[in-house]
Order: sequence, then C-alpha cells, then structure tokens
Amino acid sequence: MTTLTIDETRLHDLVGSVLGDLGGAYSVPLVQIGERLGIYRALRDAGPCSVEALADVTGLAPRYLREWLSAQAASGYVRYDASTETFELTPEQAFVFADSESPFYLAPAFGAAAAFARNEPEVRDAFRTGDGVAWGDQTECLSCAVARFFRPGYRNHLVQQWLPALDGLVAALERGIDVADVGCGHGITTAIMAEAFPNSRFVGFDFHEASIDAAREHAAPLGLDNLRFEVAPAKGIEGKYDFITLFDCLHDMGDPVGGMTRVRDALRDGGRCMIVEPMAGDALVDNLNPVGRLYYSASTMVCVPTSLAQETGAALGAQAGERTLREVVVDGAGFASFDRVTETPFNLVLEARR
Repeated sequence: MTTLTIDETRLHDLVGSVLGDLGGAYSVPLVQIGERLGIYRALRDAGPCSVEALADVTGLAPRYLREWLSAQAASGYVRYDASTETFELTPEQAFVFADSESPFYLAPAFGAAAAFARNEPEVRDAFRTGDGVAWGDQTECLSCAVARFFRPGYRNHLVQQWLPALDGLVAALERGIDVADVGCGHGITTAIMAEAFPNSRFVGFDFHEASIDAAREHAAPLGLDNLRFEVAPAKGIEGKYDFITLFDCLHDMGDPVGGMTRVRDALRDGGRCMIVEPMAGDALVDNLNPVGRLYYSASTMVCVPTSLAQETGAALGAQAGERTLREVVVDGAGFASFDRVTETPFNLVLEARR
C-alpha cells in the first residue's frame, strides 16, 4: 500500500479554499431570500440600522433577520459595525446585491445556482448513460433563472457597446432593417433592441415553447409593434434578414454547424451575424480562473446536457473558445469572415459576415 505524504501548507490552503466554497454554497438560499424579500434594497435605502429598525421597515421577523444579517456580514455581503451594532450595505455591496440595473448585479446568479442543484439527479444519471437532458426537462425555474442572470449584462452592454462595435450597424438599425434573434429565450435581448430601434423589425426565435410564451408575456406591456416571437430551432428559422444575433446559445446547440448554416442562408446579401458567447480562451489552461470556473460548472450541469439531448449532440460546452467557434462558423457553416469585435470579462462578442 502506497503511503501518501501530506504537504501541510497545501492541505491547509485547500481546506481554506473548500471552506470558502462551502460558505458560498450555503449562501445560495440566503441570497435568494434577501433578493426576493427585498431585504438588500431595504438595507440600502435605510442606511446603517439595527436589526429592529430593519424589521420595522421590512415587516419581517427580527430573529430571522438577525441570523440572516449575521451570515451576510460573515460572507462580506453586508457590513457590520460592532461599535453601534448596526448593519449596512456599502456602495459596492449595493451595486452587486441591490441595484438590478447594475452590470454587476449578481444576486440572480444565486438563483441560477439553485436551479443547477435541482438538476443534479437528472445530470447524475446522464453521467452514467451519456444521454442528454433536454432543456425542457430540466427544473422548471431554470430558464427564468438563466434569463434573470444574463439580463444585467445585456441591459448594460448590448445597445451601448456591442452593437456599435459592428461598423455601420447602428445607423442601419436606425434607418430600419430586418433582424432575427436566434435562441432568444425569454426575449430580453430582442425587446432591448426593438425598444432602441423602432424603425427596424425584430423577430425572436427559440426552440423552447415555454420560453417563447414567457417572451411574449414580458414584451406585451411594452406595446412594441416591431417585435414578435416564434417557436423554431436555429435550423428551422424562416424569412430573410439583414442582421441575425445569437446570445449565449450557439454552444448549446446539438448541431451548431447546421444551425449556423441556416443562419447564413437566412441572411440577405451583405448581411452579418453577431454571436455573443461566454468569455473563454482556446485551451483549458487559459480558463483556469474564476470566470472559467463558473462557466465550466454551468456547462456541466446545463449546456452539455442540453446539447447532448439534441440531434448530433456536438456538446461544444460553454468554454468552447474562439478557435472552436471559428471552426463551426467558417469551416463548417461557410461564413466568409469571423472576428472578435469587442469583449467583456464575461463575454466574447463576435461578428460573422456572409
């Protein structure tokens, strides 16, 4: 029997890291409670306050609030002043937990984590069989959680940064063109663009009927007559378009080459496509960082199972990287060009021309 030699320093570092992870995992339901009950917003608006004062403002039970606030303070999500026995949100903490319009509003990400955990039995079985887990067969709240997780990034970057990165596109959108948003999910991106460019016409496509129902419901109060949604996979979209977008969905397709081939064919002459994908390098070693860690984990629980449940099951994974995406778009689907036009810490923004 081999005797293992334990390096005490490495062991303590690993245990410390795992304890940090466990603290984050245990925080998932607490952050959801704080967001859903409006505790973060109430604390932001109230400023430094005692447990009792916060209970008066929120109408919540003081004993639960005390334990919740203590856990949040231990996590560094809330600041505690021992001299006054008060709690508060710093501007930075409020930017992350209380401001739903912030590009770094990360509270919804904890809801996505909870949805991933609910999928564990199905994905565990898939490990044994190699089968996929269809998007519609995953936990009921997954599509909602994913939509809420991506919304702040789309709201803060799409019109302000990503569309202007494509030369001449904003001017064309202002004049009026036909746009398809493929894999639109709950239609957040489609609605953002339709609001910003009333002279253009937008249609959102998604293969998940429940998501399209949600997209129509979310868009109805906006009263936009240049926006509609249809149930269709990428390979089944109809019509001709000047511009086609795909947001965080190419790597989920069972047949990404087939999907992008149909996208190319649906473009008019001179048309182009914007593809937004998770930030990733081309090699595993490039992605061994906090962002890669999040995406590989989400990919294991959602992206790979979703792809494997479809057609050829290419299973690119959320960390496919630009080189692999180029192979799909140019070598496979026949686009003439493929370039990175901008990026964020979380996103690659790519342009493909017909």
